[in-house]
Amino acid sequence: MKETMENHEGQDLKYQLFGWILFIVCAIFFIASSFKNGDILTFIGSIIFLIACIVFLIPLAKTIKKKCE
Repeated sequence: MKETMENHEGQDLKYQLFGWILFIVCAIFFIASSFKNGDILTFIGSIIFLIACIVFLIPLAKTIKKKCE
């Protein structure tokens, strides 16, 4: 039973990681689009969004690292 729960938690962490990576990819595309269109407000918002995604990714990466040890 404990193995099943650990496998489920590991799978959840992988999905969360994949989701945050997709958010980062979206932020990069928003940055590129705003840069191309010369929209400074969207560019600033996209940079802030990218930074926020990275901040949320840090604790997740630490949790995954602990699970792998």
